[in-house]
Amino acid sequence: MKLRNTAITRANSACLPMGDSVGIKYSSVNEGEERKGGHGVPKVSIVPLIFLIFYEVSGGPFGIEDSVKAAGPLLAIVGFLLFALIWSVPEALITAEMGTMFPENGGYVVWVSSALGPFWGFQQGWAKWLSGVIDNALYPVLFLDYVKSSVPALGGGVPRTLAVLILTVALTYMNYRGLTIVGWVAVFLGVFSLLPFFVMGLIAIPRIEPSRWLQMDLGNVNWGLYLNTLFWNLNYWDSISTLAGEVENPKRTLPRALSYALVLVVGGYLYPLIACTAAVPVVRELWSDGYFSDVARILGGFWLHSWIQAAAALSNMGNFVTEMSSDSYQLLGMAERGMLPEFFAKRSRYGTPLIGILFSAFGVVLLSWMSFQEIIAAENYLYCFGMILEFIAFIKLRVVHPNASRPYKIPLGTIGTVLMIIPPTILIVVVMMLVSFKVMVVSILAMLVGFVLQPALVYVEKRRWLKFSISAELPDLPDSNVEEDGTTPLVF
Repeated sequence: MKLRNTAITRANSACLPMGDSVGIKYSSVNEGEERKGGHGVPKVSIVPLIFLIFYEVSGGPFGIEDSVKAAGPLLAIVGFLLFALIWSVPEALITAEMGTMFPENGGYVVWVSSALGPFWGFQQGWAKWLSGVIDNALYPVLFLDYVKSSVPALGGGVPRTLAVLILTVALTYMNYRGLTIVGWVAVFLGVFSLLPFFVMGLIAIPRIEPSRWLQMDLGNVNWGLYLNTLFWNLNYWDSISTLAGEVENPKRTLPRALSYALVLVVGGYLYPLIACTAAVPVVRELWSDGYFSDVARILGGFWLHSWIQAAAALSNMGNFVTEMSSDSYQLLGMAERGMLPEFFAKRSRYGTPLIGILFSAFGVVLLSWMSFQEIIAAENYLYCFGMILEFIAFIKLRVVHPNASRPYKIPLGTIGTVLMIIPPTILIVVVMMLVSFKVMVVSILAMLVGFVLQPALVYVEKRRWLKFSISAELPDLPDSNVEEDGTTPLVF
């Protein structure tokens, strides 16, 4: 990869507010050239991209059972519909607009840097990367939790430790071999994970009693569990933006993939929820993680129960490989923009971000030994902090540069987009207020590390202790404001 020194270029595009440069147009290429990147690696097409988004956000309806436990069938069903509208749709729309406006690796880091400057762009990258690594550390452990009933030795001790290491190494190697491999593995795992729920829904039809959907007791709702369950299962739509540079024709493919993935995710939640809550008597205390497999045993017998258990276990593997891809390409994108040392931009012979993968894998292994009960809440806190920066950057770019080239543009004016993000912003505030004082302190301390780390890296560059460069394959960001010359058809 060609790199240019940051001494001059970074002074123009990073040290000055990049918001003055968003009118730039990325060089267009024809379809044949688009199919392979500058490293000769095939780019990701729309079908694998849909399932990469699916696993970034969901991975299947595993874990949504707590919504019924917290609030009953009616509020659970209505909640997933409303949250999809007030959270998932706005986040996906913003990702589509900003991801096509800046179709390069790094995603939301580039967006925030463009609007708010390199300091806040780095904070965005730090918070989101840390949140992603914490999230990814859960999946090998959750996989073992599903299979330990069949292999009790994996419940703890040395065998469990070795299993975590082996899983992490194997899945890390899959990321090393290439994003196209990860994408098609995600397609296979996604179909395998959703198919048993489709079968279970068909089996449930003769036993459905619609009156069960209406069960609700507002005086007995665990609002904290309810909101956290909905939020956990419907966020992370922006994660796919960190590898936009690896997508085939991202200006068209990314918005379409996001729209199809939105239908797949929300439908994948509502279909089994609607079928199962009406097919069996609802005992709210039983509706916790893994209860869908018990419903499968009731409706279809041991074979369906085993299928859903296997799907749940393998779904965690899909979540792991897609999350690691997002995290590692984010680090590569930051290095290509001169925000991290040049060695983070190093690619393997398969075109994958070698150092980013190793750093992300190290973080997963480090956190795999820790207790995750409060760390998960800290992860959500960091994620919310990043989303606030994204919303501010999105609105600022709309206000300051309304005529900048946007291949996909949300069909709303400035006032409309502000109104669109008010409900999700309120939701973010509520989620952040629900955390314990201890979690809040830990999260704020983690963010303060980023406040110190960014100036430290600037100092390291000035002292020439490490080399920082901006990729020559990315366009310069001159101070201009280019008018739009057309948009792609709106998908959402």
